[in-house]
Amino acid sequence: MKVSCESDIEVSHCGRLDRVTLFTSLQRDRPMSFTVSSPPRTIRIGSRKSQLALVQTYWVQEQLQKLFPQRTFEVQTMSTHGDKILDVALSKIGDKGLFTKELEVGMLNNEIDFAVHSLKDLPTRLPEGLVLGAVTERENPADALVVHEKHKDKQIDTLPEGAVVGTSSLRRLAQLRYHFPHLAFKDIRGNLNTRLAKLDDGEYDALILAAAGLKRLEMSDRIHQVLPDEISLHAVGQGALGIECRADDTEVLELLKALEHIPTAQRCYAERAFLRQLEGGCQVPIGVNTQLDGNTLTITGIVASVDGKNLVKDTVTGDANNAEQLGIELAQRMRQQGAQEILAEIFAQIQRG
Repeated sequence: MKVSCESDIEVSHCGRLDRVTLFTSLQRDRPMSFTVSSPPRTIRIGSRKSQLALVQTYWVQEQLQKLFPQRTFEVQTMSTHGDKILDVALSKIGDKGLFTKELEVGMLNNEIDFAVHSLKDLPTRLPEGLVLGAVTERENPADALVVHEKHKDKQIDTLPEGAVVGTSSLRRLAQLRYHFPHLAFKDIRGNLNTRLAKLDDGEYDALILAAAGLKRLEMSDRIHQVLPDEISLHAVGQGALGIECRADDTEVLELLKALEHIPTAQRCYAERAFLRQLEGGCQVPIGVNTQLDGNTLTITGIVASVDGKNLVKDTVTGDANNAEQLGIELAQRMRQQGAQEILAEIFAQIQRG
């Protein structure tokens, strides 16, 4: 027996509501709603257009895609000021974000979410609102000698008098002039393939390049000699990638944590603090070397005059957890040993043009 009631809900003969009938009736009178989750945001990676920059950026993209397969990472390229001026020595252009400024503007304008840099190109003072989100594991940070075929039996110390060595770095220039005053040095610009072509065409007898860049471009076979620290201390951050992002983008910062290599980061933070304390950049011949043994960090620094005639070098050792303080301590010690006077002369030369 069925009894009809005002709600038109049917009741079974035993007095219990029929569940299917109840559900159907209630759904008739209630608007249906669905909860749809939004897809994860696409992460936009900024990069310079050079071959080396793209190789480095695509490597970062690949690593993140493996770690976070549910996310989408896309690469966007930009040309920087340093990429556009190829006929002027880097030291004469200025180093305030020479290879980074356009990418930083892109982040601040929310056009990209983070940028991949060769850490040696990233200024030690970042624009307000941006931070160094991660430092990747370092390749060999040393400088490398690449020679013309006719000098394949030579090392840096056996190149003939007057041999023309190409470099765009005042740091390399000053140290090599100090050790090898009999060599001739000539500025060289352009991407790696352009530089190597000039070498092979006989315009130069040898080039000094970063070993890490040659390896990343699968050109390690062109490395004739890796220069020892006694001859050339490397640039601050050389061999590592620095990933810069917005300080308030917690989502991106969390993703980038997966790429942080703590031993490399400790070494590079000490180096960057050293450079920042000396107020140096690519216009100033400043070199470093850092070594990590367990939790003990050793940092060696050098400041040299451009002509290579004056040079100050020192080393400090301490707890790696105080990496930045070690870099600051080294800079302060070297200022007291004569680095201050060398730097003052260099800055005066720069201002005179």
